[in-house]
Amino acid sequence: MTIFFHEQLYRTNELMKKLEKYPIAICGAGALGANITENLARSGFSQLKVIDYDRIEERNLSTQPYYRSDVGAFKAKILANYLYRAVGVKIVAVTDQLTLESVTSLLKGNLVIDAFDNSVARGIVKDHCERKSISCLHTGLSSDYAEIIWNESYRVPSDINDDICDYPSARNLVMLTVAVTCETVINFIATKQKLSHSITLKDLSIQSFV
Repeated sequence: MTIFFHEQLYRTNELMKKLEKYPIAICGAGALGANITENLARSGFSQLKVIDYDRIEERNLSTQPYYRSDVGAFKAKILANYLYRAVGVKIVAVTDQLTLESVTSLLKGNLVIDAFDNSVARGIVKDHCERKSISCLHTGLSSDYAEIIWNESYRVPSDINDDICDYPSARNLVMLTVAVTCETVINFIATKQKLSHSITLKDLSIQSFV
């Protein structure tokens, strides 16, 4: 019996082998990025890179998979250590800021998941993936609404650096968004379909994004 026994029963062996070797870069290790990284690692992915230069704060603990003893440490490093202890997956943790100068060296491979919390970083990711023809899935939330949108249809929310940490966020919306994002990624790897979605928490609605 393996760590991924139940996942293997649901997916085919062929797909599980693809997931294990499929390289993904996750931009952000906050509420969405950290939980997406954990979900992918626990689903059989082993070629993961997480990029985040922020440190853990106490207010992160309700929506992010960190502990009180982690406060003050780099999110990406703690996440990588935690998931190695949990399932033996060696995640590449990058604590550098993603900028116009660093994006080319940081974002390579088959797929990028953008879970950043500000428009400037999202714009850098979007433009780079467009130029380099890298598949990119953007995921974000606001109050009781979330979007999971592929690069071809994505529009950056604003032109300014709108990193605001004091926003309303329900853990249930975070986890629902994480689940849909990860299933969207697995479906893309299996079928090459790029399905985008919108989610509203109050009515528990998941809709195809048009």
